[in-house]
Amino acid sequence: MGMLKLMVVGAAVAAGIHHITKKREDGTSIMDDIKEKAPQWMDKAKPLMDEVKNRFSGNNMSHDMSMNHPM
Repeated sequence: MGMLKLMVVGAAVAAGIHHITKKREDGTSIMDDIKEKAPQWMDKAKPLMDEVKNRFSGNNMSHDMSMNHPM
């Protein structure tokens, strides 16, 4: 049963990678889009990462993380 599960998971991962890297009509892939947008996503995530670090390091700044904050 473990071998069958491993084969199914492996096939699903391979199919996902194939889908993400498959070129579209314009010559780009979903992976190209992800690589292009990754720096923007990192810039958006940095303030949230800093808030989480401050919360767990005990450095509670002027605001409280218990407020309705999207994470």
